[in-house]
Amino acid sequence: MKEVYVLAALRTPIVGKNGRFKTIRPEVFGAEVVTSLLQRCELTTVDGILGGNAVGTGGNITRLMALLAGLPDVVPACTIDMQCASAAAALSLAYAKVASGQGEIWLAGGMESSSLQPLRRYAMADERYGLAPNGDGVYYTAQFAPGDMKPDTMLRGAERVAEAEGITRAQLEKWVLRSHARAAAAAKAGVLKDVIVPIQGWSQDDGIRPRMNQCLLDRLPLLLGAGTTLTAGSACCINDGAAFAVLASGDYVRRRGIRPLARIVGTASVGGSPDQSPRGAMRTADVLLGRLGWRYEALQAIEFNEAFAVIDVLFERAHPDCVARYNRLGGALAYGHPYGASGAILLVHLIKSLQTVGGGRGILSIAGAGGMGEAIALELVK
Repeated sequence: MKEVYVLAALRTPIVGKNGRFKTIRPEVFGAEVVTSLLQRCELTTVDGILGGNAVGTGGNITRLMALLAGLPDVVPACTIDMQCASAAAALSLAYAKVASGQGEIWLAGGMESSSLQPLRRYAMADERYGLAPNGDGVYYTAQFAPGDMKPDTMLRGAERVAEAEGITRAQLEKWVLRSHARAAAAAKAGVLKDVIVPIQGWSQDDGIRPRMNQCLLDRLPLLLGAGTTLTAGSACCINDGAAFAVLASGDYVRRRGIRPLARIVGTASVGGSPDQSPRGAMRTADVLLGRLGWRYEALQAIEFNEAFAVIDVLFERAHPDCVARYNRLGGALAYGHPYGASGAILLVHLIKSLQTVGGGRGILSIAGAGGMGEAIALELVK
């Protein structure tokens, strides 16, 4: 197995659905990130590109993006759909390609436009046609498990975890406040400024609420009615955005005298119960750390995609001594969650988080619909 390094990692601003990017196709703003990466790494071509996407138009939009970015038409491209874990899966597959000698340099990440999510309809011959929400075959949320056709299945899965673990609304909202406060502090300090590619002149994440407070959270209604815990505050927003990274072999790095950002040490893909998918983040990280012989306490940065605040509470309960190193720059409760891009956004933030403390080891992990999870471990290159 060859060593695999991250040469550069960039992202777009993360903006809300039907906001500033509402008319921009994901392959278009994704191409802006890829073009910036090629320029930063002084590349004219790569061995291949893998892009995550969950709710786009299909038809291998990563190929469209590669051509829009000006990559030669001989460069292969593939679109990965692992829902929320799509970009992390793309990065893991690119890591495997480089590590196994199938090329020296790959691009990987993801892009998503929830604003331009197309209307989808089951074929009339499909037994699910009449089971769609309005009985007309039209659906917005894909089916993730047999017998489950509910459009809010992810939300209900998070609520099941909260109920099973006795998690209260107050415990969830503590993490909402923390996420916005951390993200606002990072934005004020310009921590991520050099890794955000402006799109049509816009370079700000618009989901962060510096003035988020308990009074505001108290006004939010329960999403699933009386007796439940989740509100719009403790569930992430729906967003548009993209993020990609350049991965290269150790041979390539040494031959060209390049100083990479980080070395990827390992990846993991793990499945679990589709009824409680938020558990996938910590479960997958646990598996990867076990394989590597690492402990959470020895990590300098930990990034979990906080699609729901229950993920944060689970981590806090299991590893209370590691909370200060967890989502140091804030998480998806503040920034938002452009499904197919979020895994690569975590990579950008993980590297930045490690840089703020002078290096060390870190892990990112993300849960995906259907009970899936993807995790990536790396160490900063000094």
